[in-house]
Amino acid sequence: MAWKARLERLERLRAEAERRFPVITELTSRLLSANLLDAATRLAAQAFLAAVPLLFAFAAFAPEGMREQLQDSLRAVFGLNGGSSQQLDQVLNESTDPESRETSGIIGLVITLVSATSFSRAMERVCERAWGLPRAGTRIAAWRWVVWLLVLVLVLLFQAPVRDGFGVGLWLGTPLLFLVAASLWLWTQRLLLAGRVPWIALLPGALLASAASTALSLTARIYMPQALNRSLREYGSLGLVLVLLSWLIVLSAAITFAVTIGAVLAQEPPLNRWLGTERIEKGGPEQVKGGRAD
Repeated sequence: MAWKARLERLERLRAEAERRFPVITELTSRLLSANLLDAATRLAAQAFLAAVPLLFAFAAFAPEGMREQLQDSLRAVFGLNGGSSQQLDQVLNESTDPESRETSGIIGLVITLVSATSFSRAMERVCERAWGLPRAGTRIAAWRWVVWLLVLVLVLLFQAPVRDGFGVGLWLGTPLLFLVAASLWLWTQRLLLAGRVPWIALLPGALLASAASTALSLTARIYMPQALNRSLREYGSLGLVLVLLSWLIVLSAAITFAVTIGAVLAQEPPLNRWLGTERIEKGGPEQVKGGRAD
């Protein structure tokens, strides 16, 4: 029958495409089967749940110089001005009641400690899904969750001087921002995967994630100030929440797809021959060729 002939022809075309373009075939399969959008949404939600109480804890306990540094960095990332900038100032500096500020800071710190490891675990799961690896044991991974979060906060704290090229300007700040982000995502994968994938194999994903996060952070200065101030005028503080959460979802989706695409590229020809890596079969070994557990 005609439909059987068409199915057979499509099957032959699919087999020929898999033979000629293994990277595209594997990438399509990985992107469709891993529920990446769901993973990115969960990652963004956990990032928001960790960031908000952390901001209050930071306002309550951090020295004035660190608060000012965080303000500068957040303004540099989002280009804050007008009402949104005033909201940030109010959270970090204008709480005049020390007792109330300390109480909110303690509550924020407790919530941060509870939710922060969820954020780290969500990022860890993104990396494990990208590489088709099973979950690492809690004993192996627990300290990595805390270390990763602390380094992430440190990187955010110094965004302002990095973006400004330490006073030189944006022409130096942009490549510096890319290099810092590439180093962060390379180290992030290595740390959260518990050393099961060699450094060199993680490089494609780190470069893609760095390119995506750098592009989004630079364009955020154009879009976010207007969006935040407009939402603040129309919906109040809830508008800020919606805009920031939407941006986090876009950023998380970009990072999730970048890490996954990088993992596929590193395991498929021709890069796998140059990097010395092999594709991990589903249900296969827990360690990529060339890697070792830390």
